[in-house]
Amino acid sequence: MRVLENLEPKEVFSYFEDICSIPHGSGNTQQISDYCVNFAKEHGLKCRQEACGNVIIWKDATSGYEQAPTVILQGHMDMVAVKDADCTLDLEKDGLLLEIDGDWVQAKGTSLGADDGIAVAYALAILAADDIPHPALEAVFTVGEEVGLIGATALDASDLTGKILMNMDSENDGIFLIGCAGAATVACCLPVKKETVSGQMYDWHIDGLMGGHSGMEIDKERANANKAFGRFLAYCMEKTGLSIVSANGGEKENAIAKQCDAVLVVPEEDIAAFEDAVSAFETILKKEHHFTDPDLHIYVEKKEYGEYEALDKETAQKLMALLIHLPNGVQKRIPEFPDSVQTSLNMGTLGQAEDEISMTFSVRSSVTSEKEWLMSQMEHLTKAFGGYCRISGVYPAWEYQEDSAIRPLMIETYEEITGKKPETEAIHAGVECGIFSEKLPGLDCISYGPQINDIHTTRERISVSSVKRNWALTLAVLKKLK
Repeated sequence: MRVLENLEPKEVFSYFEDICSIPHGSGNTQQISDYCVNFAKEHGLKCRQEACGNVIIWKDATSGYEQAPTVILQGHMDMVAVKDADCTLDLEKDGLLLEIDGDWVQAKGTSLGADDGIAVAYALAILAADDIPHPALEAVFTVGEEVGLIGATALDASDLTGKILMNMDSENDGIFLIGCAGAATVACCLPVKKETVSGQMYDWHIDGLMGGHSGMEIDKERANANKAFGRFLAYCMEKTGLSIVSANGGEKENAIAKQCDAVLVVPEEDIAAFEDAVSAFETILKKEHHFTDPDLHIYVEKKEYGEYEALDKETAQKLMALLIHLPNGVQKRIPEFPDSVQTSLNMGTLGQAEDEISMTFSVRSSVTSEKEWLMSQMEHLTKAFGGYCRISGVYPAWEYQEDSAIRPLMIETYEEITGKKPETEAIHAGVECGIFSEKLPGLDCISYGPQINDIHTTRERISVSSVKRNWALTLAVLKKLK
């Protein structure tokens, strides 16, 4: 017996359960891509599979809708595949273990991948049906969304004719996305020179920070562990004569760094002053961030006394200067909506290789010229200290469309179904609509979806009633697009 077979809408949850049985973490999407291709073949639908794994499936308009504008149904196939420490599943090979808890579907010990498996399930259910009225459809399933919108960027849109894009990758029921920031990844790289130093080795740590998404939570003014390390160096490097053996912090560029670890060497005569400085610096930061990061903790572990290879003094000074002076956090808010961020950046990772140290940022703005100017500032500053910048993952903003036809139709229909008027918002994060809009000028986009809580975690769960509600919304809107 299938776990979800008694849930409504049956066809949607049937496809969703199929999808959950197939491993499809980012970078491991060939099997789910092939599944979508086989679906198209079984249903006699035109299909194209791209080398990267993207899948496009076409379906003709139903009777009476031949003159209606073509609609793109869009979602991504990859998921953030994470599991609890005691989970024995191999997420590269095993399907998920689904369970129902009241109104919620979740997976035992792992993330669920409802972001964005539910979009694929919605679209497949529509494509498979012969009793749903709709315009001509182009279902576009992308890969690599969770790791930089890779599939959308690689997509060949030359054979797409859609005029309306219904992106089903929003996880807040009743909140429609109508715009998003563009972004780029910028790695500021500093060449490394080393020298031999002698003294007491310490492992230096900062942890307990809140972290968070560098787009959605950058306005919370939370501490950034990598920036805190730079400030610590400014606070005590000269007065203690410490040397830096290594430094690494953060997990990825689009997450606010919540920990940083460094290996430091302190001259014997400065040991007491160094340990006092660590304690004093922690007191300063805990006071400044008592609300945003109440569990902030800075501490050291004493290791062996000896000789070590460390950054030479010039490199260490340059690193400290870049960590301090490279901008971070909110740079500008939207003047008309001061609670919303327009431009920001986040020093997500600090990494050290054999010959260089890199500080990698996610740079975001809903205004392209501001994003480009901020990146230019970073390049000029990094070059001034003998480094260079490596830029990747550039994608455009999805700008608000005043004359959108799909937005008022979605709002009207949602209110008819639920009795509640939905909210609309532009977010300071990336969604695939921006890339589609660039590839298909004039495309009328909206992003929506059912309620999914705690995405990208092992607590991820999706609301059954919300899936049903958004299924009804989708079908009603398609019916009205005559």
